[in-house]
Amino acid sequence: MEQVQNLETRCPLVVLDCMLPRQVMKIQVKNPLLMELVRNQLQKETPTFGMLGMAILSTGEKINLTSGVEVEILEKPTFAEESVLLVLKAGRRFMITGEVDNAEQGWTEARVEYLDSEEQEEEELGGQDRMAVARAIMKAKELTIPNAIMENNASLVDRWIELARNNERRSGQIDQLLDELGEIPAEDEPSERALWVGALINPLPALGVSMEIRPALLTATTAEERVSIACDGILKSIKHMDGSAPMW
Repeated sequence: MEQVQNLETRCPLVVLDCMLPRQVMKIQVKNPLLMELVRNQLQKETPTFGMLGMAILSTGEKINLTSGVEVEILEKPTFAEESVLLVLKAGRRFMITGEVDNAEQGWTEARVEYLDSEEQEEEELGGQDRMAVARAIMKAKELTIPNAIMENNASLVDRWIELARNNERRSGQIDQLLDELGEIPAEDEPSERALWVGALINPLPALGVSMEIRPALLTATTAEERVSIACDGILKSIKHMDGSAPMW
């Protein structure tokens, strides 16, 4: 039983980019070891591996995150001699709970714990601050209700989408992004709603109109913190795009 559990919680890890659930990434891979990992995972019914990104500290130092997402290889890739094009979709979040070491084949693996937003919020309800999730839900509502400080009283999400369409790097980029992400989660799912917003304003490839909030969302420990990060990020992005408070 312990061996089975080890297999279920042991995950091959790749440091490529910080992704959030629902995001889709297309990437041309030339690393031989990663290509071998992909070949190995394609033998499984659902080919997946763990994706980790990096965070930049205030000092400028870059560190590898210990929280990431499981990514599924969506389309069976065609291997060229020296590269392979991957289409990856991010699914459940995880955090590394055991030592990181090398598998027999050479790639990195670690024991991980998969995270479920609903379970995390239920744990918060039984904690010391039982109103924390209720506050997160109230703040999550602000993302989709009419907002008096927005043009035409648009919600934060609707206003961001409107402005982002004017900043597309290619025609139809935002419509494709919305199709990939699906409907925004309900307000009573504050963590999932916050993660959805993070995936919206930090798309792949980058749109260049928002500060990077994905590492902060992955490492946040409460629903209220996740929603605050999302609300702050989308509001600053809106003010950047409408010219009222450019970030760069």
